[in-house]
Amino acid sequence: MERSPRAPSPSAVCLRLPAVILALLVLFQLPPALAANERTDSEPPAAAFGQSTELRPVRIGYVRESMERPTPASRLDMEPRDAGLAGARMGLGENNAGGQFMGHLYSLDVADAISGDEALAGLQKLYESGHHYIIVDASAETLIKLADWSRGKDILLFNVRATDVSLRQQDCRSNVMHIAPDRYMLADALAQYLVTMEWKDWLLVHGSTPADLAYAEAVKRAAGRFGAKIVDVREYQDISGGRRDDVGTIPPSKKSGAEADPAYDVIMVADEEQLFGPQIPYRGGGKPRIVAGTTGLVATTWSRGHEKWGATQANNNFEKDNRRLMLPIDYQAYVATRAIGEGVTRNAENDVATVAKFIHSDKLQLAPFKGIKQQFRPWDGQFRQPILIATDKVPVSVSPQRGFPHAVHPDIEVDTLGIDEPESKCRMETTSAAAPG
Repeated sequence: MERSPRAPSPSAVCLRLPAVILALLVLFQLPPALAANERTDSEPPAAAFGQSTELRPVRIGYVRESMERPTPASRLDMEPRDAGLAGARMGLGENNAGGQFMGHLYSLDVADAISGDEALAGLQKLYESGHHYIIVDASAETLIKLADWSRGKDILLFNVRATDVSLRQQDCRSNVMHIAPDRYMLADALAQYLVTMEWKDWLLVHGSTPADLAYAEAVKRAAGRFGAKIVDVREYQDISGGRRDDVGTIPPSKKSGAEADPAYDVIMVADEEQLFGPQIPYRGGGKPRIVAGTTGLVATTWSRGHEKWGATQANNNFEKDNRRLMLPIDYQAYVATRAIGEGVTRNAENDVATVAKFIHSDKLQLAPFKGIKQQFRPWDGQFRQPILIATDKVPVSVSPQRGFPHAVHPDIEVDTLGIDEPESKCRMETTSAAAPG
């Protein structure tokens, strides 16, 4: 008896699917790794849909200067060895995910240094080996040294560490893009939030290092700008050598009478190396109040508790790959790498001068987990970005806050943070090959 044909069983269909998929891949010459959404930074995938052109290399350099720093009050504030680098590698992976379709293969090479001269030697070697886009994790002095050597060459530098205001003012260079916000941006972002919350009276406690004094100056500027009042200023004199039970005690006022004990809402701390700030106000010497500034409630580019606008996935992916949480320096290096990738992608010829001009312009539109499109300010090369207001565990707000408009760029709220165009002292040089044309 002749049997009627039967429909294939589900299991048979499942067994045949790989063969069907493989046939389609062969037909369209699409590499299996690409179809499986795999990527690699070392092996360039074949071009899709029959194109066999070789991928063009985009070599990114990373100059990392090791700077001696005092031991912070908490070991939790010590940076891991791959700080910054891990973020750059995350950005590199994203660049290559799109680069394989656009004909580009990105790589990252690192030059470690313990001085400005070593950093310059590292930059020279990177440039000689074909690296034109350089991420710089170094001091302001070293950054200027690298920028001046790069003048007139097809090199574009990305500052991910130095927050010095001078780098965006009198010492600005057209071949340097600043991913790291400067101290004015950070102080303004925090001040806007505190004023919005009606916490307007501040006791300022600062350390004695040049960095602490610079941040304290930024806090004073922000207070005057947004309507806060600094009721007293006290300098904490750190005495190095061992742990002491009086670390973090708020020093007494130098004023007399009622002025020596003013009322205040917030203790603003300027302690960039975290030597005494984490202990305030728990060691006494002042009122138990909100602590903000460089410790407590801080203004930062990234928080490990950030969850909006795709940040949860970014944090999860970073933690999976690096077995630790993302730090601000990682985020800043990630943004630098993505800015390079976006600039190259949007300029198919991959000419450095063209890419640099694009990155300087408002045509660059990055959206790195902050809810808005972001680009660089044309007058000083500073990356426009919202700033998170966060504790050590969670963000509580994002600045700029509403209600602080300005006349110059009323449609760009982030320009209320930091140096606005009319007050800028930056005069971009135009002699660099990487300068905007």
